[in-house]
Amino acid sequence: MRIAFYAPMKPPTHPAPSGDRRMGRLLMAALRQAGHSVTLASRLRSWDDGTRPRRQARIKAAGEAAARRLIARWGTAHADRRLDAWFTYHLYHKAPDWIGPTVSRALGIPYLIAEASHAPKQADGPWAKGLRSTEHALRQAAAVLAMTDEDMQGLRPWVPVDRLCVFTPFVDTAPYMAAAAERVRHRRDWWQGDGGPWLLAVGMMRSGDKLQSYRLLAAALDHVADLPWKLAIAGDGPERTTVAALFPEDRQRLLGMVAAERMPSLYAAADLLVWPAVNEAYGMAFLEAQAASLPIVAGADRAVPEIVADGVSGLLAPPGDVAGFASQVRRALTDPLRLQTLAEGGARRAADALDIKAAAVRLNGILRQACMQQN
Repeated sequence: MRIAFYAPMKPPTHPAPSGDRRMGRLLMAALRQAGHSVTLASRLRSWDDGTRPRRQARIKAAGEAAARRLIARWGTAHADRRLDAWFTYHLYHKAPDWIGPTVSRALGIPYLIAEASHAPKQADGPWAKGLRSTEHALRQAAAVLAMTDEDMQGLRPWVPVDRLCVFTPFVDTAPYMAAAAERVRHRRDWWQGDGGPWLLAVGMMRSGDKLQSYRLLAAALDHVADLPWKLAIAGDGPERTTVAALFPEDRQRLLGMVAAERMPSLYAAADLLVWPAVNEAYGMAFLEAQAASLPIVAGADRAVPEIVADGVSGLLAPPGDVAGFASQVRRALTDPLRLQTLAEGGARRAADALDIKAAAVRLNGILRQACMQQN
């Protein structure tokens, strides 16, 4: 099938790395792995912080203009180049899709959505127009893939049960599993003989939830200062100086932005991924760490428990609980057998439930069912 792909929150080509960009790229890769031809339909980013009302109107107008161009382009295409389906990733009131529903309706093709959410409390707020647009898109969708139970609950009033399905976030496990098999070499390359144990945090250094996660992590690690850990941080951003000041200088290594192709070796080189995950939707780093056989200590916020199986691939602490997080770090670092068990459990979980191969098969089935219903 020929599929148009669009990510209004952040296009897969955006220069700034994030979990959102990563999942967009993975979805495109999974669709291609399933044998489909995928075209990035637009790079228009509709995300808006709600502080500039005129900006929302400009984005809406830009989306409508883009839709008209795409209809003219694909509507007159030769039969063997016409679209079979439209696929939108990450749709909600702050990032509505002003393009896909219009194009899909005009071309008579099924419209599919992955990772949508619905927040009724925004009905009278600065994103009211975005919310109404999202509701319109949800009603039109031939299939809606909810990546978390939280999203599933919010979508049920808007999407018929036969069009709503659970679709677990995933990762291409192959490079991470390959890195795990060469852990000794990667430890040598990254730490240059410093045996650690090495804790790893992966997160952008920006204000808000990310900075709060770093603050909580620093407070928790202060509770286990008697243990001989070192902390490596992969990430950068405007709060870099603030983040660096949170941790003892002799125990931290700021790695800055680590290229995507180097991340598997970094996960494999570490002993424990530590991230409080304040208000984290689910956390791409947790998927990647499990694929690299890296045990995890995480805050059990939002959908994190759906990704990190407590006691199987990681240890979870209640959201925002500094003492609880510290206790889980201590449990992991003082029990090598537990660490090994968690590493093995994470690898099994990634291979069985979180891999791109299974995602591609599931996506293919959903697409074909949507096309059958459309016809």
